[in-house]
Amino acid sequence: MTQTYRSTCPINLTLEALGDRWSLIVIRDLMFGNRRQFREILTNSEERIASNILADRLKKLVASGLLTREDHPDHKQKAVYSLTEKGIQLLPIIVQMGIWGRRHMPASPELAIRAQVMEKGGPDLWARFMDELRAIHLGAPAPERSVFAELQAAYLAEVARRGGAA
Repeated sequence: MTQTYRSTCPINLTLEALGDRWSLIVIRDLMFGNRRQFREILTNSEERIASNILADRLKKLVASGLLTREDHPDHKQKAVYSLTEKGIQLLPIIVQMGIWGRRHMPASPELAIRAQVMEKGGPDLWARFMDELRAIHLGAPAPERSVFAELQAAYLAEVARRGGAA
């Protein structure tokens, strides 16, 4: 299948692959929420994506090589989505978007804490997280330190500090 693009400018090409709101939200949920099944993404996303839009975006992300889709080993009518290496390499972009949003938009403290931790940890932490994503999604050896667990702990601590429910 050959795809045509408006231009071959690298920024345009990236926007054509990711430029709609929902594609980045789906990728974020796979990266930071480890939501890998349709129902998990649908029911656990803050933004309440509609099921038809989610199905469309998942197909688009698989077709563009950012995700893979495999049958669930225990239930053939369910699928498990995984980030590809190409998808994992979006992490620094997603992190920078989170940092910018935390600094310049009215982000809630509990939803901004991951961006704060990633900003403080810098590119070394991002690289470790990408290695962990490779273990989760591509079957690479798991690193000793879990950045995912650290991010989740920071989120839960912020929720508890603010007296909310996770």
